Amino acid sequence: MASAERRRLGWALEFPALERTRLQSEPVDAHGQELASGERFAFGKNWARFLSLMSEERIADAVSSLQHMLEIEDLQGRTFLDIGSGSGLFSLAARRLGATVHSFDYDPQSVACTAELRRRYFPGDLSWKVERGSALDESYVASLGKFDVVYSWGVLHHTGSMWRALDIAEHAVAPAGTLFVSLYNQQGLASRYWTFVKRMYNEHPVTRPVWITLHSIYPTLPSLLLKLMRGQKYPRGMNPWVDLLDWLGGYPFEVARPAEVTGFYEKRGFRLLKLKDVGRRMGCNEFVLRRV
Repeated sequence: MASAERRRLGWALEFPALERTRLQSEPVDAHGQELASGERFAFGKNWARFLSLMSEERIADAVSSLQHMLEIEDLQGRTFLDIGSGSGLFSLAARRLGATVHSFDYDPQSVACTAELRRRYFPGDLSWKVERGSALDESYVASLGKFDVVYSWGVLHHTGSMWRALDIAEHAVAPAGTLFVSLYNQQGLASRYWTFVKRMYNEHPVTRPVWITLHSIYPTLPSLLLKLMRGQKYPRGMNPWVDLLDWLGGYPFEVARPAEVTGFYEKRGFRLLKLKDVGRRMGCNEFVLRRV
C-alpha cells in the first residue's frame, strides 16, 4: 500500500469524520510534496495533538475571545467562514454562538481535526460544513459565496503568498460584513532570524530538538511564568506546547506591519474597527475590519 494511502487511512481511523468530509483532490499531491521537501510545516499533525486536550473550558475561552474581538453576544442568523480552520476550535466557537459555519483548510489533517470536532459536538449538523480547500484558490473561495464574518487567525502568512491571500479573503466578505484576520508582526532582523529557524526546522528535522529546547527556555518559559504571576490564563483556549511547535515550524512565513495591513484593506473599502497590536514584540497583530 502506498505511504500516502496509509497516512490517509490512519487519519480516517483516528478521526472518523474524515471519511465524511469532502476533500478536493487537486491540492493533495502538492501538499504532500511540500511537506516532504521541507517547504511546509505539518500544521495538521500538530493540531491533531491538540484535540486530545480539548475541553469545555478551552471552548468557552475561544467563544469568549470571539465575543470580545467581534464585540458581539452571539452570531445567530449570521454566516461565518473559517479560512484555515486548523484544529476547528474557532469554527466550533462560532457554531456555539449560533452561526452557520463553513470551514476549510489546505492541510488534510487539519480538515480531519475540524471534522472530528463537528462529529463530537455537532453530529449530523447541516449548519456546519467542513471541506478541503486553499486560501490561494480564487475560484474556490469565490464559489463559497459571501459571509457575514470571514475569520482567518494566524493562517494567511503561512500560504507562501500572503498579500494575494489577503486579497482573495476580502472578496468573501458580504456587504457590511466583518473581516477578522491576524498576521505575524514585522520585526525586521528578528523576523529574518525566525525565518531561518523555521526553514531549518522543516528542511532539517534532525535540528528540531535543538530549536525546541532553546525556545522552550526562551521565549516560552518567561512568557508562561509572567502569565502565572499575573494570574492570567493562556489566551484563546490554546496550549503553550502546541503553540511553540506551531511557532518554530510554521513555514511558509511572512510578516507585515499593522499600517501596511490597514492601508491594504482601506483601499479595498474596509474600515478598521479594532486593532490588537503586539508592538515591537513577536506574535500576531489582530485586525477586525468592516466592509463599508
